Amino acid sequence: MAKEIKTIAVLTSGGDAPGMNAAIRAVVRTAIYRGVKVKGVKKGYNGLLNEDIIDMAPRNVSDIIQRGGTVLGTARCLEFKKVEYQEKAAEICRKHGIDGIVVIGGDGSYRGAQALSRQGINAIGIPGTIDLDIACTEYTIGFDTAVNTAMEAIDKVKDTSSSHERCSIIEVMGRHAGYIALWCGIANGAEDILLPENYDYNEQEIINHIIESRKKGKIHHLIINAEGIGHSTSMAKRIEAATGIETRATILGYMQRGGSPTAMDRYYASIMGSYAVDILLEGKTNRVVGYRYGEFTDFGIEEALQMQKDIDRYQYEVARRLTI
Repeated sequence: MAKEIKTIAVLTSGGDAPGMNAAIRAVVRTAIYRGVKVKGVKKGYNGLLNEDIIDMAPRNVSDIIQRGGTVLGTARCLEFKKVEYQEKAAEICRKHGIDGIVVIGGDGSYRGAQALSRQGINAIGIPGTIDLDIACTEYTIGFDTAVNTAMEAIDKVKDTSSSHERCSIIEVMGRHAGYIALWCGIANGAEDILLPENYDYNEQEIINHIIESRKKGKIHHLIINAEGIGHSTSMAKRIEAATGIETRATILGYMQRGGSPTAMDRYYASIMGSYAVDILLEGKTNRVVGYRYGEFTDFGIEEALQMQKDIDRYQYEVARRLTI
């Protein structure tokens, strides 16, 4: 019979993502609604090892759902990869009466949750990453806000670049995944979209496309470049030298992590946060919450980490068709 859970903790780990606060709020209020005490761990696994742990009440999460970032803070913690620190973290949880923990973050955060489960602390992961690169789920908290932030910024750059008849290379985030780049490429009407999943580094093809487009009367050429490819500034110099067309690179950077989350991010984060508490109180551990085929569900962390994800080929083909 599963041990009764009387106190749970919640932490955010890895890169921050808009909507994390909505998830924290849902975890805290769902747990208290169900008669369980809640503690907040500040600064991720680093804070857990340093016992930076606070009691949480409904009022602690008032007026945070519209805020970007995470009120609990986040930090990288390379130490947590070592078994001795995982054992220490589990002992700290027991010291503070923590029976279960909800971890909001990406795949690295899941590995930390998996380690705590192995040490006897029930752990559930929630997908919080703007990169949309977790294979077990069709949705990750923060992606919708990030892609809308990037789209609006690209629109503004495109306006001024059109006025000057430039070629623009705009680099968006995503780590090794091209989802933000693909979505922005289609939403912003880009002529070229460079994705880590399929870019062959044939710059001559891009150069030819720019020249052909200019001959057809296009006064501006927009290239969306994914972070996983990078080198946008040097690429711009090479393209300008080859085409004679003024080419500028803009790297959007961390602005994509910030800002008030969209309704979608607030909604999905709230459901996922509540779902995580429910399955934790059912006695589940070493699981990750996901959204698939129109339903919220959960997977074993081991299974989730082994799943592979790739860009939908049809969606990329649509992007190419629309550049004519």
